[in-house]
Amino acid sequence: MDEQETPGTTGPTSSLGLLRWIGWAQRKAAEEWVRARDLSHEQGFVLGYLVQNPGSIQRDIAQVSRTSAASVSSLLQGLERRGLIERRTEAGDERSKRVHATPEGAELVAGFGDAMAAADETILAPLDQAERATLHALLTKITADLPQPTRS
Repeated sequence: MDEQETPGTTGPTSSLGLLRWIGWAQRKAAEEWVRARDLSHEQGFVLGYLVQNPGSIQRDIAQVSRTSAASVSSLLQGLERRGLIERRTEAGDERSKRVHATPEGAELVAGFGDAMAAADETILAPLDQAERATLHALLTKITADLPQPTRS
């Protein structure tokens, strides 16, 4: 059983349970950073995606965020009302709208990568450089034959 708990401890004791605990700590740091900017996880994700992929169409956003077109439409309306994104029509194709983060939207999510690097540093703080190298080598070995994660 992978999610074993030892009486009197505060978390899982199996190796994979400990890895999930680390993942939880990373997610918690990300959620707190996004929430401090008055964004939902989904809004933060989409805004970050648009900064990286300006001019995306709604269908692409739905696909990458693994949600429905209707949900994306509602999410984009909320971001648009706050002035964080704008939709622009393509010349010659008035039906197709491209979505762009506004400068205010891009500024709001700027620094997310640095914040996550700081969270990772906090998580790895108990390890010295040699231990970090060993951990990296072991995780690389474990993941070598696993399927690569995808967003599509």
